[in-house]
Amino acid sequence: MAAQVQGCVHVHIEPRETGAVARVTIDNAVRLNVIGSALMAQCASEFTALAAREDLRAVVLTGAGERAFIGGADVYEMEALDGSQACEFITSLHKMCTALRSLAVPVIARINGFALGAGLEVAAACDLRVAATHAVFGMPEVKVGIPSVIEAALLPRLIGWGRTCELLLLGQSIDAQSALRWGLVERVVPANGLDAAVEEWLIAVLNAGPQAVRLQKKLMRQWEDLPLNAAIAAGVDRFAEAYATDEPSRLMRAFINRPRRRS
Repeated sequence: MAAQVQGCVHVHIEPRETGAVARVTIDNAVRLNVIGSALMAQCASEFTALAAREDLRAVVLTGAGERAFIGGADVYEMEALDGSQACEFITSLHKMCTALRSLAVPVIARINGFALGAGLEVAAACDLRVAATHAVFGMPEVKVGIPSVIEAALLPRLIGWGRTCELLLLGQSIDAQSALRWGLVERVVPANGLDAAVEEWLIAVLNAGPQAVRLQKKLMRQWEDLPLNAAIAAGVDRFAEAYATDEPSRLMRAFINRPRRRS
């Protein structure tokens, strides 16, 4: 039986002078934006559709309301799973994260509250993370009889093995300031400053060369899987690829000809 859809995904395309910004909101606010398999599939579909937009410059992902980014995976759905269904369920979450990570443009996680379990995995799948001071982070899966899997594998890259062990083996939660110290998020601001912080990052992305940003993200994804020498060689290829258009010459010319401040 197909899972009943709980919640929905809102996608708002915001035209900017140099391209489009997509604001994606996971809306299941009455349940802390918990995601089940049907909502995971909706998210994956929306991310895949966004990937086809050539005008896309950035994506901002958040949760509805003021209490949660994503409060986790749907424990009511998980409780009723058998082994085969469990594989399908967790694969749905992985497909959602893969579609998110496959976007060619920067993805900013606007973390407005709880980011637990699946929610923290989704946050880890984003490129940049800004959190409200009241945000809470955790991987409590062991407390409900399951291991943390799939995109939890991204955590050691962000925070190291020791901190990852604290989160995954103890199942304890941490606050936003701890997440900042650990390197789990890049910035922490008051809740009423989230949008301004996101906008600062968006302006920086929009002021950069669109092709250069896409090439940079593509290269960074390659770095994750390559040994050092191969990663460096891939960088040479991406550098040469940048010159397939006039973007480098245009932006370098503008930099050279910029107004100079008098000392």
